[in-house]
Amino acid sequence: MTKHRLPLQHQNILDQLPFGVSYLDHTYAFLEANLFLTELIGLPWELLSGKKCYEVMGEYKDDQSRQGLDKICSFCRIEEARRTGEKQVLERFFAGRWLRVTTVPEKDDCGQVTHFLEIVEDISLQKKAAEDLVSSVLDSIDDGFIIINRDFKIISSNRAYAESVGSPLGEIINQHCYKISHHLDRPCYLDGEDCPVKQVFDTGEPRTTIHTHYDAAGQRIYVKNKAFALQKNELGEVQTVIEIVTDITAKNHYEAEIHLLAFYDPLTSLPNRRLLLDRLEQAFIAGTRTSQYGAVLFLDLDNFKTLNDTRGHDVGDLLLVEMARRLQAAVREGDTVSRQGGDEFVVLLKNLSKTERIAITQAGHVAEKIRVDLGQSFHLAGHEQQITASIGLSLFCGHDTTVEELFKRADTAMYQAKNTGRNAVRFFDPAMQAALEASSALETDLRQAISEQQFTLHYQPQIDSKGKIIGAEALLRWNHPERGPVSPTTFLPLAEESGLILPISHWVLEEACAQLKIWSDIPTASGLRLAVNISTRQFRQADFVKEVQQILAVSGADPTRLKLELTESLILADIADTITKMQELGAMGIGFSMDDFGTGYSSLSQFKSLPLEQLKIDLSFVHNLDLNPHDAEVIETIIAMGRILGFHVIAEGVETKKQMAFLARSGCNAYQGYLFSQPVTATDFGHLLKAGVITKK
Repeated sequence: MTKHRLPLQHQNILDQLPFGVSYLDHTYAFLEANLFLTELIGLPWELLSGKKCYEVMGEYKDDQSRQGLDKICSFCRIEEARRTGEKQVLERFFAGRWLRVTTVPEKDDCGQVTHFLEIVEDISLQKKAAEDLVSSVLDSIDDGFIIINRDFKIISSNRAYAESVGSPLGEIINQHCYKISHHLDRPCYLDGEDCPVKQVFDTGEPRTTIHTHYDAAGQRIYVKNKAFALQKNELGEVQTVIEIVTDITAKNHYEAEIHLLAFYDPLTSLPNRRLLLDRLEQAFIAGTRTSQYGAVLFLDLDNFKTLNDTRGHDVGDLLLVEMARRLQAAVREGDTVSRQGGDEFVVLLKNLSKTERIAITQAGHVAEKIRVDLGQSFHLAGHEQQITASIGLSLFCGHDTTVEELFKRADTAMYQAKNTGRNAVRFFDPAMQAALEASSALETDLRQAISEQQFTLHYQPQIDSKGKIIGAEALLRWNHPERGPVSPTTFLPLAEESGLILPISHWVLEEACAQLKIWSDIPTASGLRLAVNISTRQFRQADFVKEVQQILAVSGADPTRLKLELTESLILADIADTITKMQELGAMGIGFSMDDFGTGYSSLSQFKSLPLEQLKIDLSFVHNLDLNPHDAEVIETIIAMGRILGFHVIAEGVETKKQMAFLARSGCNAYQGYLFSQPVTATDFGHLLKAGVITKK
């Protein structure tokens, strides 16, 4: 290409212009350029002449990139001017200056673009003036502003932001934003935080988030971050982001105070009536879904007015605060203790049993615990103070009653407690009250039965298909001096709920192991395995394995003749803990049987990894063999899969020859039930052992 210039006098005029002028042909090669432009580019005309504009001012240096030049050329929009035939304007930072590049296409008579005139103006002063104006405006605003580049470095900041982080403006610039705002040495988004700046860089969309920053003293504060793109390149990529940081700590504190005033009692910090009603409605909804009972307890301090009148309201307030603390300590984490005003408190109990009788007992236990705890001395202002409480209870299940009616019942029950002499617990429903009193009396008798050793063990034989005794199950019996025989279905749930099951279970295991030792001298009992039911509370004790070891050591019983019966719910409640304990006990030779199998929601495959040796088919399936064909199918499935998985299968509750015949045909060859023997005393079982074989009745 011919390297020519304008006549000298014209060229001199162009060189005097305070802006750049260039003239390019249709290939974007320089035909002319004035002094301003050559100095800006840093090449004399002799080296610039004939070069393509994008070779010296764009991002790519070869003609092969021209097909995407409208997107990749970072200096001007010359390709866009060619395509549209219209003037194009671009502002960009180049060679330390802000430039405005105007590209004007020239066309021939056919309308084809043949040449380009480009004018390059230095607008750095205007930009600086605008930035100074923006900076002045930003410095007058209380919110903090920072501008961040793609390296997450702060390139501009106002005074408010600098003051909030306790650093001079000069020390903030060129620092990583996450180090200034979060005191982190690595990007906050790498630590899993929702970083709005990164999201703006990634998506180009504005983001507003609530974050924690650190103030000048290093204290954590809450801030609202608004981040949006400030500048994009010609590819649409975000180059700088502006972040507006508003300290909302005071606002949060104010809102928290409003929330406390609206939903909590200012003296005790307990939920007030408004919050209680909300939680009660949630309990109604949950109860409808789960069929579990709940209860409300109304508490009123006895003779509280006398305390206020004699000791003063300050002491009365101290008592209420201490009472609130004791109430919260007496209930579970999910329950609610609320102060209604004065000395009136309400306790909401959720997720009680699905069985009304047990739910009554549970609520009664909590109420009695509260009554006893509040009856302990209070130490107030250097003095000891005694006070009691009257407590009324009302049970509910789902939406079976209204809030108003529920509260009325509990309030009525509370006044019944006061009328009976105060310092008492009363249910609204007379039947429930009677049930609570009966349960309380039974618990008292149960404690006495433990201390006076009123329990005995009976043993029900387990036989094979030939009638040979292969084992027995130890069954707890209680013959009360006045009540007479008490059914295990009556006292065992109460023992489990009250925690008395632990000393009872310990005694059962001791007695069973001692009896095993005695029977070891009977030749026909050489292969006998004695099954002992283990309660959930007992098994979950941290020292359960050690407890069994000690009992075996004291009794001298053979561990290989002891078999522990576990329920499905016990095993699945904490499978890891279950496996660990079963393995430790199994290493001693102790066997395990799955009791009442088929009544839960587990499957045989869940127990393949457990060291079980036996499955016991629940008696409910056996009893219903003649009534429900489905139960027969269940039994056949359990027996078949149990044998495949290597489990020994035994059926309990066998009472008829027809039941036994079906079980035998299905492949079950071990039985337990009244068809062979009812549970008998140890002495009578010893006689059965000596006979060795039991004949079907």
